[in-house]
Amino acid sequence: MNEQLEMLGKLLSSPEGFLQVLSSLVISLCVTAVFAAVLINFLSCRQSQEKGIKRERKSVVATGTMTLFFLLYYVVIRVRLGEVEIHPAGLRVGMVVTGLVVLVFGCAVNILGRFRLGGNWANQATIYQEQKLVTAGVFGWVRHPLYASLIWMFFGASLVYANVVACLLNALVFWPFMTYRAGLEEAMLAREFSEYDDYKRRVGRFFWKPRFLQDPPERKEP
Repeated sequence: MNEQLEMLGKLLSSPEGFLQVLSSLVISLCVTAVFAAVLINFLSCRQSQEKGIKRERKSVVATGTMTLFFLLYYVVIRVRLGEVEIHPAGLRVGMVVTGLVVLVFGCAVNILGRFRLGGNWANQATIYQEQKLVTAGVFGWVRHPLYASLIWMFFGASLVYANVVACLLNALVFWPFMTYRAGLEEAMLAREFSEYDDYKRRVGRFFWKPRFLQDPPERKEP
């Protein structure tokens, strides 16, 4: 215990060491918060399932496979596979701070999105009997804040650890998986809710869509 405290004291005595300790603490808290929110989702969706499922489409992209990706990502970070040296020190500090900001923001959006979605959440692409289209809160920023925020968080962690392999895993594996899952849900929602097309026109999938990039409304024949 004394050796551990002494090592911690040495780390905190330098700016780089302090940033390392801070990064580990922030990332641990964010990951714990997201997993806790996922657990709450599983517990709360039981009531919606009891009321009845109107439509469901099974997908390999679900909480289980997302967790497996997280474990793979963690191993890559842990063994420092793909980690690169960044110079000068100021640039490295800037990357860490930027990564932490992105990660914390993503964590907040993920949790807010889960609570806003409430009983509409499901592990698979699902339409419940009493489903409601949620477009308020963080759903007014992006159509899939839960998936988008995880993409942001993985990119943020890649910056913190300056890890190229982790960044590529997120860009080439996780992001396409989320795109596939989002597409399944969007097809079901568009079929269920007539207003979904207008919502899709106004709001970006994973990133905020400024007004000048929004698709023009469809013309209705007189």
